[in-house]
Amino acid sequence: MAGSSHGHTPAAWTGVIIAFIGFCVAGMFMVMAQPVGFWAGMGLVILGAVVGGIMRTMGMGQPKSNHPVHQFTGDREPARAEG
Repeated sequence: MAGSSHGHTPAAWTGVIIAFIGFCVAGMFMVMAQPVGFWAGMGLVILGAVVGGIMRTMGMGQPKSNHPVHQFTGDREPARAEG
């Protein structure tokens, strides 16, 4: 994945960091048996996805047209199993 720039954008980093904090908060409150805090943490997870999506539409993400996976040149041989 290193050659495809997978996730190396401000939108991806911001969304993942917010979602990670949400998972940590939800896990902490789940252990403490506090359902309101758990759902607040899950709300942060959803907020991370929304913020990442908004940042992508603002141009801070990687456009799909430039992604190497979507560009097929045909200069490689198909993979085959030998045996």
